[in-house]
Amino acid sequence: MITLFKLMSLSPLWLLHAKGWVLGWLAFVFSGVYRRRFINHARLAGLSMSSWLAAVGESGKLVMELPRLWLGRPVPVFWDGAEHVEVALAQGRGIVFLTPHLGCFEITAQAYAQRYGVTGKPMTVLFRPPRQSWLRTVVEASRQRPGLLTAPTTLSGVKQMIKALKHGESVGLLPDQVPPQGLGVMAPFFGQEAYTMTLSVRLVQQTGASVLLAWGERLSWGRGFCVHVQALKDELPAPLPEAVSAINRAMESLVMQCPQQYLWGYARYKQPRASL
Repeated sequence: MITLFKLMSLSPLWLLHAKGWVLGWLAFVFSGVYRRRFINHARLAGLSMSSWLAAVGESGKLVMELPRLWLGRPVPVFWDGAEHVEVALAQGRGIVFLTPHLGCFEITAQAYAQRYGVTGKPMTVLFRPPRQSWLRTVVEASRQRPGLLTAPTTLSGVKQMIKALKHGESVGLLPDQVPPQGLGVMAPFFGQEAYTMTLSVRLVQQTGASVLLAWGERLSWGRGFCVHVQALKDELPAPLPEAVSAINRAMESLVMQCPQQYLWGYARYKQPRASL
């Protein structure tokens, strides 16, 4: 499998995306569970079919582009809102980047590391190793790059992220990812209660870090990606449940900017797994 990944990493991005589009539709057609979850989640957001249909193929592109991003040559990356990053870095309070399952969330950390991390302000991201040993080797190798650090999904990893923020560095989180039991609270997400992580809020409250919203738009015809960065409109409220709900609303606003690239098939409303 590693050999296959290396061969795929040599392919042009447009070809991987074309194959991924087919893969996305095959999964949608032949998996009833996935298809129903995909459609139900899109409907919760109030979307018509014309608004979410393209996301079927985009979900497959997400999978097929990974070998190139992990093992291949760098891909073209454009920025929209880089000034928000520069202002936040100049303040020296650290940055918590919040990225939903929108577009290519792998590219946001890589793009930051390449542009800002190598100059002395690295980004630390949470990393839970895959269960498959061969995939674990590939992913771990891909995350070992200049300006990009990883933290385990344990208490020591959280301490590592707090330390990074206090040093004026950045951390990256996917706040719409379902955390283990005991590490989240129920909060509305597109009108339905979803178990939502509290880590992002706790990091901000304990360190006074800035909060930026970011996502990587997948450009058509394999032209690369555009990293969009926005500032959080309002400061997070002090009570934890209200702050978590505010982050969910911020993620909703990002998703609705480009629902065609959201991972609607992700099991957002599943029951959390037991803590390790």
